[in-house]
Amino acid sequence: MEEGARHAVHALKYGGLPRIADDLAAAMTGTRPPSDGPSALVPIPLAPKRLRERGYNQSDMLARALARQWRIPVLADLLVRMRETPTQTTLTPETRLANVAGAFTAGTAARWATLVLVDDVFTTGATLAEAARALEAAGARRLYGVTFARAAIPDFT
Repeated sequence: MEEGARHAVHALKYGGLPRIADDLAAAMTGTRPPSDGPSALVPIPLAPKRLRERGYNQSDMLARALARQWRIPVLADLLVRMRETPTQTTLTPETRLANVAGAFTAGTAARWATLVLVDDVFTTGATLAEAARALEAAGARRLYGVTFARAAIPDFT
């Protein structure tokens, strides 16, 4: 991830600046909705404790900003984080997968829907993949993912 993107994501997540989500979404202007017309955007949910600490969900803020551009709804309550998970930032790719395994569940409103998952950063894809599994189990027809940034996978060797 480039330094400017790193600072922007840090400001959104930890700097108490949810208003910059509109700027980040505007920077994603090359991102277009899938051609098969998604039903809605679904932000990756935070665990309740982290949401209370931060006061907002950065993925929800990004999803709402993208929704204004794409003119489709946000289903913020469709996907639920069932348990607290440690932050992924210091985990290896293998432990990231285990960390989020079974962390999400989805409501039946996902049935037959084409949905776009929204998160701030893609590192290994573990979070998006696990969220997609939950939505697929709830009957989603087609799933996509979009993130503001892609991080380099850390080398833990």
